[in-house]
Amino acid sequence: MAQSNRQRTSRRSVYATLRRKVLTLEFPPGAALSENELAASLGVSRTPIRESLILLSEEGLVQVFPQVGSFVSRVDPAKVADAQFLREAVELASLEDLPAEPDPDLVDELRRNLEEQRRPGLGLEDFFELDEAFHQGLLRLSGHGNAWATVVSAKGHLDRARRLGLYDTASSSGFADQHVDILDAVLAGDVPLARSAMRAHLRAVFDDVERIRERSPELFATDSGAVPVRRNIVVWE
Repeated sequence: MAQSNRQRTSRRSVYATLRRKVLTLEFPPGAALSENELAASLGVSRTPIRESLILLSEEGLVQVFPQVGSFVSRVDPAKVADAQFLREAVELASLEDLPAEPDPDLVDELRRNLEEQRRPGLGLEDFFELDEAFHQGLLRLSGHGNAWATVVSAKGHLDRARRLGLYDTASSSGFADQHVDILDAVLAGDVPLARSAMRAHLRAVFDDVERIRERSPELFATDSGAVPVRRNIVVWE
């Protein structure tokens, strides 16, 4: 029983590690994935690596080609749009359920989050984590915090597109300013303004996709169905 529990823990850990590396672009879109190399780097057998790659392929984050190998999927603009549709629907709807007197502890938490977003020298990945916590916090403020898990499970391609946009601009200040505008509208009880600000904030990713795809089309999926070749791919030259 103890051995079985350790194996399950190992599988979960390997899956979580590989998924994080894909979402944070440490494994960039189109990169080849070697089971042997991954197993060696993580200090595990090939079995949990293979099982994790299968799970990631079911999420659309990895593509497995028989006789060729496994590759990080390229960012699919259609999947970005689908995830964005779900996220926008959930987050805008939640704003309609904000209480007349928001939980003061949650409000303080959101304000501290915004202060941290403006901390000098804040890394972009640290900002991304704060961004996630801010949006989840707004859902909690409206009583719909549990919906965040559903949003997260659907937005793998969206998260990679958002990170590409962040790393392209190399600055998070504009997004932090948008968060301030959203929270100000929420606390002022101006739901229409909060919805408008949230919608514009969430849809900014579409401009990022078009701008980056024009310069780096190899990072994005196409309709060609071509089987990739095993070569090194970097996010930026």
